[in-house]
Amino acid sequence: MAEPQVTGRATGASVPPGTSDGVQGLPAADHLPGAAGQAPSAADHLPGAGAAADPGDAHTRTDLRPRGHSFADDGATGLARSRRVLVWIAGVGGLLAYNWWVLVPLKPGLMTSPNELFSNLEITGQPYAAAMQHADVLAGVLLLTAFLAAGRRSFAAGRRDWLAMMAFAAAGLAGGLFPEVCADGINAVCRSREWHFELPLSQYVHIVAGIFEFAAITIALFIAMRRTRGSQAHTARVYRRLWQGALVCYPLLGLAYLLNRMGGVMEAVFFVGFTFTVVTQIAERTSHRVSPVLTAGSPGAPAADYEPCGSGTV
Repeated sequence: MAEPQVTGRATGASVPPGTSDGVQGLPAADHLPGAAGQAPSAADHLPGAGAAADPGDAHTRTDLRPRGHSFADDGATGLARSRRVLVWIAGVGGLLAYNWWVLVPLKPGLMTSPNELFSNLEITGQPYAAAMQHADVLAGVLLLTAFLAAGRRSFAAGRRDWLAMMAFAAAGLAGGLFPEVCADGINAVCRSREWHFELPLSQYVHIVAGIFEFAAITIALFIAMRRTRGSQAHTARVYRRLWQGALVCYPLLGLAYLLNRMGGVMEAVFFVGFTFTVVTQIAERTSHRVSPVLTAGSPGAPAADYEPCGSGTV
């Protein structure tokens, strides 16, 4: 049977089927994506051609985050490089001043007994007492500077332990400003007068400052441990180990104070733990953790219910 012939639009000549206007192999104009007789445009191949792209369409966005996303959810610190440098310089300087006690064993006779508390060495009139007092004050000022520079908003979840670390630094500063007036760790008369509130106010301010110092950093550690519970980050593991150590050492510290035995040794153990806590806090607050960017078509990028980065809550 013969093939039916198609009449051309312009000339009326018959053309083979599947061609247009007598041009062999060219599809009919009615089937082209563009207008009749025009070359197809790139827009004809895009979703939603002919209308403005829908900003809610996941295929038209390249920087995607969940609706209501907060940068704090990713742990981004947002600290400028200069501020991170300032935090570390002040923090390290503060810890060097805070740990003046490590030099004590290098001076034989300065500490007469392991029962003696390091604060007993700061009594006015003792060798190097003024230097030790000034070191405590410097440590407090520098640590306050470090945490103020880091800011309580360095990441949203860490505000409460930031406040506790600020209290720790302030308590250390107060301890340096108000030294003890007698060695209650090794002097029975001093201890008796202390219990009967017969000593100058400076003695009691120093004791209260010491209690707040220990309490504040322990609270900060507990909050940080709970906050990072379940995380496998290095800082989270450090917090857990430090908390486990605190649970073991606090009863021993209390026993040492009650029996007036090995108080200096136990204080040294805690000072080391406090140093690791401060370093971990600073490391966590200055680590520049940039939120991962999800792009359309990348593994893990959702297809819907996402909006451009920056339109979420900051």
